[in-house]
Amino acid sequence: MNRQRNKGRVTLAALAAMCAVAALPGQAHAADGPAAYTFDPAAASVQGAETNAEAQELKPGSVYKSSIEANQKLYYRLELDDSTDAYVSAVVVPKDGGKVAYGDGITISIRDLDDNRCSSEDAAFESAEFPRPIAAYAHRTVRKDSTICQAGGTYNVLVERESKATSSPGAWDLELRFETEPALKDGETPPTEAPEDWPSSSPAPAAGKQKRAGGSSYYDATSIEAGEWVDAVAPGQTRFYRVPVDWGQQIFATAALSNSGTSTEFLGNVLAVALDNPARGHVEDATLSYAGAPTSVALDPLPPVAYENRYDVASDVSAMRFAGWYYLSVTLSPKVAEHYGKDPIGLTLKVNVVNDSKPSPYQGDAGIFGVTDDDRDMAKSGQSASEAGQSDTMKMVAAAGIGSGSVLVLGLGAWTLLARRRAAAVPPGAGGHQPLGGPPPQAW
Repeated sequence: MNRQRNKGRVTLAALAAMCAVAALPGQAHAADGPAAYTFDPAAASVQGAETNAEAQELKPGSVYKSSIEANQKLYYRLELDDSTDAYVSAVVVPKDGGKVAYGDGITISIRDLDDNRCSSEDAAFESAEFPRPIAAYAHRTVRKDSTICQAGGTYNVLVERESKATSSPGAWDLELRFETEPALKDGETPPTEAPEDWPSSSPAPAAGKQKRAGGSSYYDATSIEAGEWVDAVAPGQTRFYRVPVDWGQQIFATAALSNSGTSTEFLGNVLAVALDNPARGHVEDATLSYAGAPTSVALDPLPPVAYENRYDVASDVSAMRFAGWYYLSVTLSPKVAEHYGKDPIGLTLKVNVVNDSKPSPYQGDAGIFGVTDDDRDMAKSGQSASEAGQSDTMKMVAAAGIGSGSVLVLGLGAWTLLARRRAAAVPPGAGGHQPLGGPPPQAW
């Protein structure tokens, strides 16, 4: 009987897993109306500390959810060796319906225990003064020509928020991510000077438009490849996409809004476009004004992905330091609804990725800092990372479900045969004694 119960538990577990998978978010992206930012469900909650002595540790390869109040400074802790480059990113998510002012934002930095700053980056609301997710990262890189932040040991991550008196004072959510860069191949010595020039014009992307709805966050960003992609964006909404860009490749991107027949009111800087690298480090941004007629904006030309880009003083060049998924986000100001209504406006993304791929400089698996054949397949199909994970889980559950279902059928058959044999062995009039094992199990 215990064996039968165990088989039942296996089947129940498979059914529960199927139900859990069916409930996973991100399987479809609605095109009508703003959706809340989707945090990575693997994110662990962590509370920032106002003193570094009380800071909680962040682990490599992990993602965390936290929050920060207006004009607050929060510490988190890292344990680093003396040979690995480390990156910590912060995505700040203001509350929907809030107000931000020019210059509001966060600064993230990594510091040693003497408060020497290893690096820092700002994420701020500037000419596009409306709430949206924005990202920045800081890094500790090991360099022979530096004496600061090179030793192994404890380091601090400091996140500082600035908010004007006219801005909404409520807490902002934070999504923190800690990644480490793989070691270089033995004997690999990349150049130590970034390129000074690169192609500034993009050839036309492949002909033909395709529809593809963006995601609501980095976690469920929709995968796209070079081409022309048609979507729609509602006032107050942010759409996320991701593009695989390999070593030696160069990305170009243009965002365009379609015409609207409801108004011709001029609104300045109402579309914000941003590009972030695989570690959620900010690369480049642009804004677009709108007056009801078709209009577009392109990101400034960026260099091909190369390890040596990290040595450039320009942040947009330095950020093109590794291969992987590059994230495009597009946000339409909520103010647009006042003059053009709440309906989504047509959005077209023209994306081009040029040049052949070059070999990775890393030993072994590059992790998030590389492009695989599976990544290219996802870009073709439009699968997000969350959907790819669900697909893998469904395959596993399907295999488990088939196996446990077969066990259940065989188990019931064996139980029936055994019960019949024992019933036949019981003499008539033996007190109505039930066969060993009790009545057949009820269906469920």
